[in-house]
Amino acid sequence: MQITNRIHFRNLQGDIFGGVTAAVIALPMALAFGVASGAGAAAGLWGAVLIGFFAALFGGTPTLISEPTGPMTVVFTAVVASFMASDPENGMAMAFTVVMLAGIFQIVFGVLKLGKYITLMPYTVISGFMSGIGIILIILQIGPFLGQANPKGGVLGTLQNLPNLIANINPVETLLGALTIAIIFFMPQKLKKLIPPQLIALIAGTLISLLLFSNVEIRRIGEIPMGLPAINLPTFSLEQINRMLIDGLVLGMLGCIDSLLTSVIADSLTQTQHDSDKELIGQGIGNFVSGLCGGLPGAGATMGTVVNIQAGGRTAVSGLTRALILLVIVLVAAPLTQSIPMAVLAGIALKVGIDIIDWKFLKRAHKLSIKAAAIMYGVVLLTVFYDLIIAVGVGVFVANMLTIKRLADIQAEQVKAVDTHNDEVLVNEEVKELMRQANGRILLLDLGGPMSFGAAKAITQRQTILDNYQAIIIDLSKVPLLGVTATLALEKMIDTAYEKSIDVYIVGGEDKVTNRLQRFNILDRLPKENRVATRVAAVRRAMAIINGENFQPESDDGQGMNDYPITPPDTTALQKS
Repeated sequence: MQITNRIHFRNLQGDIFGGVTAAVIALPMALAFGVASGAGAAAGLWGAVLIGFFAALFGGTPTLISEPTGPMTVVFTAVVASFMASDPENGMAMAFTVVMLAGIFQIVFGVLKLGKYITLMPYTVISGFMSGIGIILIILQIGPFLGQANPKGGVLGTLQNLPNLIANINPVETLLGALTIAIIFFMPQKLKKLIPPQLIALIAGTLISLLLFSNVEIRRIGEIPMGLPAINLPTFSLEQINRMLIDGLVLGMLGCIDSLLTSVIADSLTQTQHDSDKELIGQGIGNFVSGLCGGLPGAGATMGTVVNIQAGGRTAVSGLTRALILLVIVLVAAPLTQSIPMAVLAGIALKVGIDIIDWKFLKRAHKLSIKAAAIMYGVVLLTVFYDLIIAVGVGVFVANMLTIKRLADIQAEQVKAVDTHNDEVLVNEEVKELMRQANGRILLLDLGGPMSFGAAKAITQRQTILDNYQAIIIDLSKVPLLGVTATLALEKMIDTAYEKSIDVYIVGGEDKVTNRLQRFNILDRLPKENRVATRVAAVRRAMAIINGENFQPESDDGQGMNDYPITPPDTTALQKS
């Protein structure tokens, strides 16, 4: 059933419970992602508020909870690092402009109704990309987890400076980070259903740092500005404009994929159907406003969405409730967050990174397919150590090439050349007898299924044996679709056959196939009597010509022909095929 994102209050209690629960989960995640990105905790909070509000208001999935996510944060972290390195003065403003561009791209995708195509990406690529992002998120938390600022240079910089990070470890902060991870991992399931372990870890880690280590120097979030956010007007650099557009496109595409995959999960839990295009517009508006106000980019979040549904949320009121609760926290209770240790947030983000990695597929990919495993691991390595964009591009290209190769092989198998009477393709007894009498002088080209460029090579290969025959029958009765390349291959075969004085017959062909042949003027090159409706009629006519028999077609409309017998027929004995 199609669900629109109309706001109503018939499920008010469930929606409020869902919104409150989702807000409780969102708070520690927003703080952690904001700090991890380099834009600050406030950016994470405002991203959670603004994206959550506008995506719920304008989106197409009523129960979807939208906020900064791990994948979006990792990409944005790379954007921030890149622009800050090239232009320290305007780098952060350009990074937020990239978020606005991502939102604009998403709106355009939605307006153009591309939602149903966004997720048509090989799972091996998605799995490798997400696992790579998870690994990046884990590596980027090593510095804060050990009580130090992240080294410059991103993933490679952190790995190269790992010995120094370990040598200068802050035991207290590392202890707090380890405690955070332990709470999240080992908190009893019954308690997890009542309150999110991330929130417990956040509160426990902060209280322990204040009560037991008040005299120890610990890196904390610090003061978060209260009040409404400052507007960040779009800032561009002519030297960086290409990079900004590409980063905006990548961020927008990732947000589309992340959101729509989560929407599918929401559909399965609520037995509804989301509106993909409307959802992209809602996500785009949310990201644009978030970037304008200095917030992180975001997308549909699986954890928040599932918790919202489980708590009773069924309409967009739940998402709006969650956003308003977080807004109150930002405007009123922001000072309460300034004592949160950075190591605690690093522990929360590190656990998110572990969860993003597709462990299930990693464990069995090599058992399913060596090629699939190679693509996935290749995308992981490129994502982590080279470039996110290149990783996705190379992964999609290789996966699509392999898929096209498989489809081409399948189509080639559907191009069968028959010149004997005992081939399994022949099921009609009369056709078998006629082919036996032809004694190899008739070539039956049996085509089945969609014929695209994958079948063209197989068709072309048959041209090398045309000299052995006096008639060629091309049976298109089982072909629903004829591609341009396959059509050109058939055209070349027919032209070659006529150059060699070989008769050509075409059997059947649906309207689409016939129209394609007519557009290429192929049917006009054949006598009307050589365009027949059935295979048996074609074989009869070919045998009549080969035997030098005289005949006249019963009709000249080219759609149905007479079934001519083997011996010279009496005109009164002609039967329709």
